[in-house]
Amino acid sequence: MFLKKLLIQKNETIIRDIRFHKGINLIVDETKTEDKKESGNNVGKSTVLRLVDYCLGGNGKNIYQDPEFKSKTNTEVEDFLKNSNIIITLILKKDLDDEESPEIEIRRNFLKYGSKIQEIDGEKYTDKDFTRMLKQLIFHSKTDKPTFRQIISKNIRDEKNRLQNTVKVLHATTTDQEYEALYLFWFGIDLNVSERKQKLVTRRKIEDTLQKRLKAEGTLSSVIQSLIVVNRMIQDVNRRKETFVVNENYEVDIASFNQVKADLNKLSTRLARLELRRELIRESIDELALEVSNIDVEKIRALYDEAKVLIPKLQKTFEDTMFFHNAMVQEKKRFISNELPQLDSTINELQSSIGALLDEEERLASVLKATGAKESFQSIIDELSQLSARQGSLLEQKRLWESTLETTDSIEKEIEEIDKGISSLDETLQERVSEFNKYFSSISSRLYGEQFVLSPDKTERGYQLNISSISGNLGTGKKKGQMAAFDLAYIQYADQASIDCLHFILQDQIENVHDNQISSLMTKVVSELDCQYVMSVLRDKLPTDIDIGRYTIVSLSQDDKLFRI
Repeated sequence: MFLKKLLIQKNETIIRDIRFHKGINLIVDETKTEDKKESGNNVGKSTVLRLVDYCLGGNGKNIYQDPEFKSKTNTEVEDFLKNSNIIITLILKKDLDDEESPEIEIRRNFLKYGSKIQEIDGEKYTDKDFTRMLKQLIFHSKTDKPTFRQIISKNIRDEKNRLQNTVKVLHATTTDQEYEALYLFWFGIDLNVSERKQKLVTRRKIEDTLQKRLKAEGTLSSVIQSLIVVNRMIQDVNRRKETFVVNENYEVDIASFNQVKADLNKLSTRLARLELRRELIRESIDELALEVSNIDVEKIRALYDEAKVLIPKLQKTFEDTMFFHNAMVQEKKRFISNELPQLDSTINELQSSIGALLDEEERLASVLKATGAKESFQSIIDELSQLSARQGSLLEQKRLWESTLETTDSIEKEIEEIDKGISSLDETLQERVSEFNKYFSSISSRLYGEQFVLSPDKTERGYQLNISSISGNLGTGKKKGQMAAFDLAYIQYADQASIDCLHFILQDQIENVHDNQISSLMTKVVSELDCQYVMSVLRDKLPTDIDIGRYTIVSLSQDDKLFRI
């Protein structure tokens, strides 16, 4: 799919009608750098990229929020978008050279509830179904993982992770399993087991927590041995009990008393098991809550400070990273909290039943004492009751150990089967990456005179993609050039392999790339490919030998900002 048109409307009035073409598309800020007070990000050149991103399922907050301080917003822009019925329309087209080729029309505004517009080809969609439908229409995939937003992340390089990393383009807290699903999808391997594997990993973590808790009370072996001893003691006490001769009524009362004890033991055992389960779930939720604040702050801060030196106009902040981290944690909390309501209800019912049995136990105890039972006999009954309670506790520990070990074994076997299925595709993946590297190394060689190589490396947690360079570490400019080479090579590869992909790349902060690489991108590499490379750029940062007018799709300035407000 290509970008055809981006339309900004206020009611029926057209504010901007931006037409895209194949090759380089420039969003140019005409203001001279020396005339600017804030380095030139206030005319809306980056906003064009963010509007495209918004139409493709982004939340749109980066259009009016301060990129560094989330509490600060551009109230003028926010009020304009929300109070003026601003509608953004994005049209994607299968082939820009074929007027009859299919199109996708996406319309969104910034309002809520009944006034909200979120349409694809005239049909309204909820947030969740909106991106699912885009995935079906563009990538012809109905699997839940990877998500549409994850798949297109490398095509929209306007935020921190995507401006700094070539392939690690998702949020900092993204799991290795999520990355594996994404990388496989990029290379045409769309597995319906990726989401299942991620859920299994979450379940395994819960079982690991349970086993740590159980181990604190005793290993399975120690529980079994303790149970043998307690059973032997119960047999001895029962033999002593049988030596007592009591009248018939007393025996009936004792039988009733013992039955109540047995019922109490049974219900108490079940209650203990359910309360332990609830406590473990709550602990998991608490651990997830702590995960919000336990992210390696200093490491992230150090990375941020380093990035800020390399990218002075960094679009995202440490606070933004924490915000996205928290959102993902909330989804995990929802997943493991589903069982709590039913647990609470069952526990309340058990507590009520136990209360009634305790009352009955107290009544029977009074009756037995009133019949003149010997203290020694009552002592035996008490001892037997204590041993039975201990027996019940040990039996529950044993059951929990056996259950969690069985569950863990089942999870491990299923993950192993999934991994075997993925590993069976290793040869296919290696071949496809090898084919991709033909384009990747060729483009990088043309840009820098050296070849970058992508490699899929298998780890215990799944596949990872790594890029090697014979020159070692990359500077900021060359890193962006590496990203450009990767993104362009992927489009070439996807076309050759008949893999559905977006044929456009949105690139912010291209100024850090050296002039000769920008010239090569604009005049040689991109022009030879069937793609669109959309850049937001300051005019006076472009090489002087470039015919800027040829590539410009919208020209902005302090006197003619994007929204014209």
